[in-house]
Amino acid sequence: MSIKAPRGTKDILPPESAKWSYMEKKAREICRRYNYLEIKTPIFEHTELFARGIGEGTDIVQKEMYSFTDRGGRSITLRPEGTAPVVRSFLEQKLYGQALPKKFFYFGPMFRYERPQAGRYRQFHQFGVEVIGSDEPAVDVETIILGIDFIEELGLKDFFVEINSIGCPKCRPRYLDKLKNYLEGQEDFCSNCQNRIDTNPLRVLDCKNPDCQELLKQAPKINDFLCAECASNFSQVKEGLDYLGLSYREDPTLVRGLDYYTNTVFEVKSNDLGAQDAIFSGGRYNGLLKEIGDRDIPATGFALGLERLELLLKEEAANFGSDLEVYITTIGEEAEAFSISLLRQIRAAGISADRDYGGRSIGSQMKDADRKNANYCLIIGSDELKSQAATVRNMQTGDEEEVALKEITNYLTKSL
Repeated sequence: MSIKAPRGTKDILPPESAKWSYMEKKAREICRRYNYLEIKTPIFEHTELFARGIGEGTDIVQKEMYSFTDRGGRSITLRPEGTAPVVRSFLEQKLYGQALPKKFFYFGPMFRYERPQAGRYRQFHQFGVEVIGSDEPAVDVETIILGIDFIEELGLKDFFVEINSIGCPKCRPRYLDKLKNYLEGQEDFCSNCQNRIDTNPLRVLDCKNPDCQELLKQAPKINDFLCAECASNFSQVKEGLDYLGLSYREDPTLVRGLDYYTNTVFEVKSNDLGAQDAIFSGGRYNGLLKEIGDRDIPATGFALGLERLELLLKEEAANFGSDLEVYITTIGEEAEAFSISLLRQIRAAGISADRDYGGRSIGSQMKDADRKNANYCLIIGSDELKSQAATVRNMQTGDEEEVALKEITNYLTKSL
């Protein structure tokens, strides 16, 4: 019996992998413009980091983490999200002693034991940004706009933005008391909601059950309980989005699935993804650094699932830069030997190039060049070596011309 990939994982093969390279390239370009620098953290961390940072009462910690005991008897967890590791690194490396804020971005695999479905896997990949060291509402606006710029440059148009404020430790407890009293007075919530009423009542607002959503229409709204500071902060975020002309919806039931969030939270959603419609989401998490370490430093950020985004990129992989630029077709052993140095010369000029390695006929080589969507095909045989000129075929038009071998690289550079 053959061994298959574990459930909830996925091989990303060519030409589909071209989309992934394209997404990462675009993300890096956007982050460069916004002056965000890349950070790389370990794939596994001490379990305590996520238990303290994400929250003991969350579904992630209780049901979804991949945790194990290593040979030293330590509890280790494959990271289920990227924010807590970035914060841990910031604190451990004492980056708070440098000029703030620090603006980071990251890519990488995350792991959660979830029910696999379209765009959701047990090993999934995220692109995320974090800004640590500023409480300015303008930073919240910047992270939202950065994400919007990213998906728009990928060609996405059919999306919408939802925002909310979930208050802070000063004003949220009063709201939670009112919310809990209301929830306890209802008998028709689903079993998941019933379990969350005592452990994490804010998460009840996130339930997707239509019956629960109907009951929540009469529930107390967090906006009515915000302290003056939180209300002012949220107002400034909205003013910033208005100033930039970004339309958005205020959703008083919008919460995040992680306990570390405070103040502004947001989700950018697609109309093409069904029930799991979030493209990227995030918000402010001013209490996380104090929870993990001993520094009361504000922060904000978002995470974007690349599998879900890839579903929205409907173009064929060839449109994402997967084409081969030059294919060298050889006739005879002498031409094959010569092609090795010619390939290196062309590649050194930054041009993608390949050749046949199967000893196929000239006709089969031309078909292979066509399958690989090569822009140009160089035909080299004994006659071409004697004349020191190759036949260059434009694979789109079929036109051919003779080009001196010593001019091949310059010719291709100009033509491409």
